[in-house]
Amino acid sequence: MKQIIQCCMISVLMFLFSCGNPNKPAEENAKPAESNAVAADMGQAGVKDDVSQKDIVKIAIGSKDHTTLVAALKQAEYVDDLSNAGPFTVFAPTNAAFDKLPPGTVDGLMKPDKKDALQNILEYHVAVGVYKPEMLQDGQSIGMVNGSNITIQMKDGKMMVNGTANVVATIPATNGIIHVIDAVLLPSK
Repeated sequence: MKQIIQCCMISVLMFLFSCGNPNKPAEENAKPAESNAVAADMGQAGVKDDVSQKDIVKIAIGSKDHTTLVAALKQAEYVDDLSNAGPFTVFAPTNAAFDKLPPGTVDGLMKPDKKDALQNILEYHVAVGVYKPEMLQDGQSIGMVNGSNITIQMKDGKMMVNGTANVVATIPATNGIIHVIDAVLLPSK
């Protein structure tokens, strides 16, 4: 008899805890589940964490100098990809780098029918693996996600990419490393 009463008490407690707060309307009890569903749909990019170190996308989002890059990543649907574990090396052009392109280029690439071209350009800025500055040498070739290669040049202790983009800063991220560059890299194919 004692066991039956204990089982009943445990069942009642489990039922009460699983129902949420009975004093709140059903919609309020459902909100956490809805926000979890939204976060799940966003992948790793939807994780809210203001305490841990930031991943590549969160660093870019927090940079006033990379708003064009972030907009391009969103348009190309690459935010979740670059928020995942990686590791990645991203050569991240600044807004000023995008401004150097011929007028209308960025606007043209942001159109839905140019998504493939935009993805190709963005993929030309990403390598799988972490390439720290001390690992890079003059003349070194690095395979990029789009299947093309970039070439590193070292001159007077400064790093360049493809002879056109200067690396102006390097920022570690939880899922790789970012090399901030002052020009947009354009793939040949």
